[in-house]
Amino acid sequence: MVANEVLSLLEGMTELCVAKGRKVVRVDLSADDRPADSDLVGMMTSRWGKLRAPAMRVGTTFVVGFNQDMLAEVFGTAND
Repeated sequence: MVANEVLSLLEGMTELCVAKGRKVVRVDLSADDRPADSDLVGMMTSRWGKLRAPAMRVGTTFVVGFNQDMLAEVFGTAND
């Protein structure tokens, strides 16, 4: 996937949640100090340049990668 295609997936999104193992990175896409586009592409793609999986839109949040706790929170099924 080309960088422009990856960035187009973020159109209309206000938050990006990226799971890398046990670590979860949350990015406020509407903030003035959001990371550079190249950094966002780096978070969303593998070292081979392909979009990491799973990747999905949940409302205005774009979720990339698998972390059980993050997905439970995004889908509103977290145990409080």
